[in-house]
Amino acid sequence: MANQEIARRRTFAIIAHPDAGKTSLTEKLLLFGGQIQVAGAVKSNKIKKTATSDWMDIEKQRGISVTTSVMEFDYHDYKINILDTPGHQDFAEDTYRTLTAVDSVIIVVDGAKGVETQTRKLMEVCRMRNTPVIIFVNKMDREAKDPFDLLDELEEELVINVRPLTWPIESGPRFKGVYNIYEQKLNLFQPSKQVVTEKVEVDIHTEDLDNHIGTPLAEKLRSELELIDGVYPEFNVDDYLKGELAPVFFGSALNNFGVQELLDCFVEIAPSPRPVQAEEREVQPEEPKFTGFVFKITANIDPNHRSCVAFCKVCSGKFTRNTPYLHVRHNKTMRFSSPTQFMAQRKTTVDEAWAGDIIGLPDNGTFKIGDTLTEGEMLHFKGLPSFSPEMFKYIENADPMKTKQLNKGIDQLMDEGVAQLFVNQFNGRKIIGTVGQLQFEVIQYRLENEYNAKCRWEPLSLYKACWIECDDPAELEAFKKRKYQYMAKDRDGRDVFLADSGYVLQMAQMDFKHIKFHFTSEF
Repeated sequence: MANQEIARRRTFAIIAHPDAGKTSLTEKLLLFGGQIQVAGAVKSNKIKKTATSDWMDIEKQRGISVTTSVMEFDYHDYKINILDTPGHQDFAEDTYRTLTAVDSVIIVVDGAKGVETQTRKLMEVCRMRNTPVIIFVNKMDREAKDPFDLLDELEEELVINVRPLTWPIESGPRFKGVYNIYEQKLNLFQPSKQVVTEKVEVDIHTEDLDNHIGTPLAEKLRSELELIDGVYPEFNVDDYLKGELAPVFFGSALNNFGVQELLDCFVEIAPSPRPVQAEEREVQPEEPKFTGFVFKITANIDPNHRSCVAFCKVCSGKFTRNTPYLHVRHNKTMRFSSPTQFMAQRKTTVDEAWAGDIIGLPDNGTFKIGDTLTEGEMLHFKGLPSFSPEMFKYIENADPMKTKQLNKGIDQLMDEGVAQLFVNQFNGRKIIGTVGQLQFEVIQYRLENEYNAKCRWEPLSLYKACWIECDDPAELEAFKKRKYQYMAKDRDGRDVFLADSGYVLQMAQMDFKHIKFHFTSEF
């Protein structure tokens, strides 16, 4: 029973550049799961709707996702957990961490723009963990690059072998549909946001194909399919599961075209929950005892109740409501009377969850990102790194009467992993480090709206924050004395060197040979 439950779990993240149409794909996947009637990040004068997965006011105002949303639904015999990550590159930190909690990834690529910088960075994180990847080339109903050029670009930019499992017949106004190589069926395109396209079983070597799409296109399709078989290796599920081969699908998510083919193939080939590496040992999903780790904390999902939710990935066994579990960092036992599963902001209380599921646990400040829950074993899960921020600013209190609220707000937002906090050892001032400018605006907005605290930013010109360590205490001390003005502590009390230029960092590395400079907090 337990093994059956675990085998039907599929947990994946959807990642993309914001313009690639990721929201449409998420919405259509949820549509197949029977979760929503209609949705989409539509912005017009007549209709004001935002994506099901965007629930913060700032997301609704700007039409962007600023935090990862967790959604789950049943599809055929499978239980699917989607983590919809922010597409905007300024929120990459949240996405990096989300990738540690999933078993596979769907990357959405714009058919006209191809691979963008953000996608490249995220693919590096997938490669670090050998996470299986499926690529969905979107917006084929608009003018797009030549599909063979796209495949070359995917291989080159994402450094992975690809194998198309569907193939487009033209693009833009001439778009006729896709041929499903995996199922050997033809899917003809009808532009409709609500209707799922009919599939036609066609033998491509007969005139039947010519009757459907015309002789010139039929000839072209046959020669292209022949070329695909000659150039690309046969699709091998094992290579996909090792993260060495990415199947590619073509379609138009907005028009609900090509999405069902993606989902049908995905549930069949995607991995069920995979083993997770802890510092002590590898944890297998089939183990009878429950283990899990917190990979994300969200404050104020419901602003009326100031509620905090810790998202926990179940790594092994079965989680049961009201059962005592050990919080490893605090070494104390906790019970959860109202664990929840999410459909973005809508949530339902669950009695049990299995390996691969993601559950929300009520949090009153007891959790930090990376915390482990077990049935008594002292385990520490690895793999929740903080990356060196790219932008830095001093945060100052704009209303001295609200110091307490500001400090509480900063603490909770940093617990969420929204940004990183460093305290300068020279002047004791607080420095916030983020991946992008927009994060500063989100922090300021949330401090004001959720904590009734006002802050102001002061510019700070820094190049990189590096975590430092050294086996020689004397050399470490000498370095800290020489760089006193540029030394800071992170929230865990670790030493951080704030280099103000690439040259300064290079010189420091040359002058202090025994000091290790780390650009992620996981070392």
